[in-house]
Amino acid sequence: MIRIKDEYILIVALALVIVTLSAIETSKVRAEETIAYVSNGDDGSISILKLDKETGELAMLDRVPAGPKVMHMALSPDQNYLYASIRSEPYSVISYSINPESGNLTQIGKTSLPDNMVFISVDKSGRFLLSVSNGGGKIVVNSIDINGTVKSKPIQTVLSGDNPHSIRTDLTNQFIYVPHLGNDRVNQYLFNNASGNLTPNNPPEVYTKSGSGPRHFDFSPDDNFLFVSNEKDGTIYSFKIDKQTGVLEEIQRLPVLLSNNGMENSLETNKDTNSNTNKEGEGEGEGEEFANAGVADIHVAPNGKWVYVSERVKNTISLFSIDKTGNITYSGNYKTENTPRGFNIDPTGRYLLAAGQKSGYVSVYEIDQQNGALVFKDRVESGKDPNWIESINVGRK
Repeated sequence: MIRIKDEYILIVALALVIVTLSAIETSKVRAEETIAYVSNGDDGSISILKLDKETGELAMLDRVPAGPKVMHMALSPDQNYLYASIRSEPYSVISYSINPESGNLTQIGKTSLPDNMVFISVDKSGRFLLSVSNGGGKIVVNSIDINGTVKSKPIQTVLSGDNPHSIRTDLTNQFIYVPHLGNDRVNQYLFNNASGNLTPNNPPEVYTKSGSGPRHFDFSPDDNFLFVSNEKDGTIYSFKIDKQTGVLEEIQRLPVLLSNNGMENSLETNKDTNSNTNKEGEGEGEGEEFANAGVADIHVAPNGKWVYVSERVKNTISLFSIDKTGNITYSGNYKTENTPRGFNIDPTGRYLLAAGQKSGYVSVYEIDQQNGALVFKDRVESGKDPNWIESINVGRK
């Protein structure tokens, strides 16, 4: 009898342990939330927004002081740090630590930069800050301390050409690409991820059409393709990446703004967004390009099926599907906030957030997982001149 009783107690105890561990794991999963950071240039602040992953609703959690003309931001690869470029004199970058449970920001450093940096990024090791100056025509590399702060003395400064507008490493951290708005080319570099130095690839650049104005770019998740948004002529380019050399080869180019092809606007009310409330594409012939599109940001969905591009004249986000060869097909465009300079896709790939520089609001859209279509869910006021968005999951295991 005693032995049977002992075995029963042991079974009950094990069951309680399993239930407890399961509850802990469940609570961790449930605690994970999506946080978005929005830089408000004219306010000199960074808004911290919470995105409800079930409903798509946005809520303002906090607004952190940064500095006048805070604009482009970048996350460290481990998402423990956020960096923000201050584009007012004296030019600088602010380093923030991110609370992994709440997403709250704590400033841990402020470092002078040699110029007005339009775009910053962090290499895949988290050891180097890469930045470009549009007006100064230069690339600057700074090292990052183990505590996440940027060191003041640049490792390297490269005079790269007219109006560089973005810079990023590929997923292998071996190659760097820099689109130049002023001379219609994308510079290609080899990246020494031990020293942080760049050297020109062979060839050192690929050219886009004269007057196209390459601005931003993003990679496919498998690192096979690179997609470029062209500000001046309103086009998107698709390039194949040579995995061995990092050299780009053009696959395709398409206009960003076409007629709507019957797709509905995702921001249905368009209330307080801008004066143009007509259905996008209304009165336009199918396949017709729009002049002076003011194309801005570009992002590939985490599943690699779709690429989105924003433009700031019609105030839309265009959707393209991506096939296995890197070819893209236009699927439609969606009215969004006034002057969508920057937008972001959340880590889950379920939502797209767009900031309106002139509306002061951020809108969130659910991404249809079957076709990439955008469905408007919510919008909140962020501040004056919201221009860039980064997002992470917090409550991470």
